[in-house]
Amino acid sequence: MHTPTGSPRQVLIFDADDTLWENNILFERVIDAYLDWVARPTLDRTRVRSLLDEVEAANALTHGYGSKVFVRSLGETLERLNARPATDAELRHIDELAVVLLRNRVELVPGVVETLTTLGARHDLMLLTKGDTEEQQRKIDASALAHHFRSTHIVPEKGVDAYLDLTRAHDLVPATTWMIGNSPKSDILPARGAGLGAVFIPNAHTWVLEQSELDPLDDRVLTLTAFPELLKHF
Repeated sequence: MHTPTGSPRQVLIFDADDTLWENNILFERVIDAYLDWVARPTLDRTRVRSLLDEVEAANALTHGYGSKVFVRSLGETLERLNARPATDAELRHIDELAVVLLRNRVELVPGVVETLTTLGARHDLMLLTKGDTEEQQRKIDASALAHHFRSTHIVPEKGVDAYLDLTRAHDLVPATTWMIGNSPKSDILPARGAGLGAVFIPNAHTWVLEQSELDPLDDRVLTLTAFPELLKHF
């Protein structure tokens, strides 16, 4: 089922956040600082995190993804914890905690540049990421990776329809097209639902809301441990 090096040209579609560069670890650092800030003897840290996850899940459905929605979720979680509106001072402090998310630089996953360079000589590469358009484009620009891809795409959500739309728009052949990413929910399962192959590269810091169970018997899902391992299969 796997495509060995030297085989016919394939289309490889890459996720961005936590596949090409580290992303969620930055949010986790902000959350740790936030949990320290709201800590009190009568408040269990695990319960606060669970509440934040619940608020984030609801806001993702209504408002999408990105640092602005994340900051909104931090504020709403604080209001639910305190049973009152957040003060201007509290909201300013949340903004200060999250300022790191707005910096114009990204930390590439080890081996990404070398791997994309080699794969680009063998196959056709595309980029598909979800979230706030301006924010995702900023990260793409900061990564300096755009020239590796024949096209880049930013969508509000990566469900089956997003993959079907991409397949139709670019006349992709599902049998020779692979989605590569770290998220079971957004990269692997919907790509398989659209008939594409999928390569799962787990990231230890993947957002909890992107986790989902994969079918261990699905022979069109290839699981790797590191990004450069792609060169052994494509």
